[in-house]
Amino acid sequence: MPLSAQILLTLVSLGYSLIPALADFNNTHATNPLWTPHARFHVVWQVSSYIGVALVSLWLIWSPGAMGAERGWLATALAASMYGGFFSAVFSKKLYGGANYDTNGVLPVHVAGWEFDLNISVFATMIALLAVAAGIEAAA
Repeated sequence: MPLSAQILLTLVSLGYSLIPALADFNNTHATNPLWTPHARFHVVWQVSSYIGVALVSLWLIWSPGAMGAERGWLATALAASMYGGFFSAVFSKKLYGGANYDTNGVLPVHVAGWEFDLNISVFATMIALLAVAAGIEAAA
């Protein structure tokens, strides 16, 4: 697997693990007193699982040995699954009464009259990086 793909896949893996850990293991999510205890349980489980998957992906990306291309594609598929799950939740939120943010959590950013949800903005960027990594892998 080319080094540039390894670096991009590392960034993408950190995007679905480290970023949610920093964003969610605090009073906006995991210790938010307005959330039910079971909802807090689920967010801790979810983010902890993301970290575990990312650790497996980082091993796939950086461990030496045979089948480097196959390991790269598996790390790519794991990342696509993570981001696919996020965007499926975004696009189906009307079905389950969800929302992109809570008023007592991380609010959207307003720039020049535009509203940007941080999760969607960051994860859309990660999808673009993932697509570039996949293109590099396919060309190798």
